Amino acid sequence: MLGLFFVVAGLNHFAHPGVYERIVPAWLPAPGLLVAISGVCEMLGGAGVLLRATRRFAGAGLIALLIAVFPANLNMAQNPGQYGDLGTPALFYARLPLQLILIVWVWWVCFFRARNC
Repeated sequence: MLGLFFVVAGLNHFAHPGVYERIVPAWLPAPGLLVAISGVCEMLGGAGVLLRATRRFAGAGLIALLIAVFPANLNMAQNPGQYGDLGTPALFYARLPLQLILIVWVWWVCFFRARNC
């Protein structure tokens, strides 16, 4: 389930790149490139989770990616007027703890559960 979630999320970066490019903070360079890189990393991480041999490496990469994209979510929460067509301020703030929940999910699947299987 985790692997599929990230593969689909990564594919969405290519299906709707403009949405993702808009939320990249202005202080970061090359939003299009960053969106493509993060999409590829999500897809590779999701695929890597599916294989026992690569699960831990993929999990570490996904956790790093979730931390790296946090500024985009924070940017949306701090500037909700710019993203009104994408949701509400409450939704943007809800995404912030969601990042932590996703990190815990990745850790659970790739490190805790993988060790005990």
